[in-house]
Amino acid sequence: MLALAAVVSGCGGGGVEEASERGSAGRRGGAEARATADTADTAEPAHGQPRGAGQRGRPRLDAPAARALDAYAGKVRRAHAARVAAAKRWGLARVPLSAPAPPLEKPKLRTRKGFEVDGHVEDGLPPVFTTVPTRHKVVFLTIDDGAEKDTAFLRMMTDLRIPYTAFLSDYLIKEDYGYFARMRDRGVALHNHTLRHRHLPPLSYAAQQREICGMQDVLEKRYGTRPTLFRPPYGSYDRDTLRAAATCGVKAVPLWNEEVFVDRWDYRESDRELRPGDIVLSHFRGPSDWKGTMPDMIRRFLNLVTAEGYAVARLEDYL
Repeated sequence: MLALAAVVSGCGGGGVEEASERGSAGRRGGAEARATADTADTAEPAHGQPRGAGQRGRPRLDAPAARALDAYAGKVRRAHAARVAAAKRWGLARVPLSAPAPPLEKPKLRTRKGFEVDGHVEDGLPPVFTTVPTRHKVVFLTIDDGAEKDTAFLRMMTDLRIPYTAFLSDYLIKEDYGYFARMRDRGVALHNHTLRHRHLPPLSYAAQQREICGMQDVLEKRYGTRPTLFRPPYGSYDRDTLRAAATCGVKAVPLWNEEVFVDRWDYRESDRELRPGDIVLSHFRGPSDWKGTMPDMIRRFLNLVTAEGYAVARLEDYL
C-alpha cells in the first residue's frame, strides 16, 4: 500500500521510472528489486489487459467489505423509506418499530400460575400462557376466528410488514378459504380455534377432540400444514381440552394479556401496562360488529405499542 501511495501522489522518494532505473543499474539488493517490481505493478496495464490490472495481470482490490457494507446500508435506508411511506399512507401517528432478530435459543414455556389443570406437568399437557418470556420490548398480535375478510387489512399488513398469527374456526372461514390462503402466502401462520367455536368445557372429551382434531384436518387439507398452536374459544378449557389437544398434535396454548378493539384496549393486568412478550388478542371483525374496520383496529394497536417503545414480533419465532 505504501508503494501504491507513492505512485499516486508522486512522493516518497521517486516514481516508477526512478525505481526502474535503480533496479536496472543493479545498485540495490534482491529485496529492493522485488519491492520495485511490486511498485511497477501499479503502472498502466499492458495492451489487451483490463484497466485496474497490474503488469502481472492481477486485478486491483476495491475493498469488497466496504462495498458490501455500503450496499447493506443502502438496503436499510430503502426499507426504512418504504416503511415511512407506508405509515403515512395508512394514517399511523408514527412509523412502527422493527423487531429485533428472534432468539436462537427459544424460551422455556411454562403454564401461567393459576392457569394449570390437574396433572398438567405430570401428564405433559401443553403449556397455557399469556406472555412469552423475553427481554426484548416486543409484543405479539394474534387475531381470532375469521368472520371478517377485509382485503384492505391484507394490504395494510403487507405494506407495513407487521407480523401476526391467526387462530381460525372452520364455520367462519369456509365461506372464503381463499382469503386465508392469501394470508398464508404472505407468511402468516394459521392455527387452530376449533371447527365451530363452541364453549369446550361442558363437552365430553370425545366431542372436544372432534372439535380440535377436526380443525387440524381442515387446516392441513386447505393450507398444507398441521398447526402446533391452539386457542380455545373464549379462552375456556379444562383438563379434557388440553388432553384432547395434545392427541391432535398441539404443543402450546397461547392465550392473551391484552385485547384491542377499534375503540379501546382491554387489559388482563390491573396496572393496564404492556409487558415484554405480551400476547395481544383481536378478532376478524368489521363495521357490522365494531365502530370501524380492521385497519382502524390496527391503527389503534400500532399507535399505542409504538408510542410505548414496542415492536411487533412474529409469535412462532419465539416458540
